[in-house]
Amino acid sequence: MAEHNYTFNVTMTCGGCSGAVERVLKKLDGVKSYDVSLDTQTAIVKTEESVGYTTVLEKIKKTGKKVNSGAADGVPQSV
Repeated sequence: MAEHNYTFNVTMTCGGCSGAVERVLKKLDGVKSYDVSLDTQTAIVKTEESVGYTTVLEKIKKTGKKVNSGAADGVPQSV
């Protein structure tokens, strides 16, 4: 089964911010793995093929964190 790799640049100021992003990704069906880094301000998400970029983007946005940029499988996407 194919998978997608999404990368998001998210403004996070503390461990609580990165924790909020991790919590929504953990609950999202179809997410195989994720790496949220406060240091680099990124969230790297590996999903099953059925999970779309906008689905993951909207989940991250629901935390109230600003998503500055995003990419799907290495291709820049709108946020």
